[in-house]
Amino acid sequence: MRTVEPWVAEPLNAFVTESSARLTLLMTSSGQVVAQHGFAGALDVMSAAALGAGIMASSQELAALMRWPPFRIMVHQGRAQGHFLCRFQTPRGWWIGLVVYGTDTSLGLVELFFDQLVEQLLAATPHEEKPREVLTADFEAELNASLRALFGR
Repeated sequence: MRTVEPWVAEPLNAFVTESSARLTLLMTSSGQVVAQHGFAGALDVMSAAALGAGIMASSQELAALMRWPPFRIMVHQGRAQGHFLCRFQTPRGWWIGLVVYGTDTSLGLVELFFDQLVEQLLAATPHEEKPREVLTADFEAELNASLRALFGR
């Protein structure tokens, strides 16, 4: 497990242990990675973050177009694994969780433990910091620093 924000590690570790998730990714709504578990390489993490954020953004637009309430959770269930995608509000803005789980757990357990993860993240969030700009002037340097933090390189 790798995290950019150290206060995310304990709640995420508890979630992974309790839910039996194979892969877990926490990101901002713009796709900036906050933490990951189970991914082998930086390219996989960055691709999953971009796709997850894009799926949530496009589903929000679809909901708005149809005059529906925004989607909070999206699930894709296959025979061997399921994908759980959920957006949630934090003091630092909207975040997205992506969870891949296998047949050794269930959607209900993943959702239950994910809700607990969100509660624990909200309790652990340092509230004194202001949200950072999504795209800062030194975006590339911050991206490389985040990748080094996530993969120890």
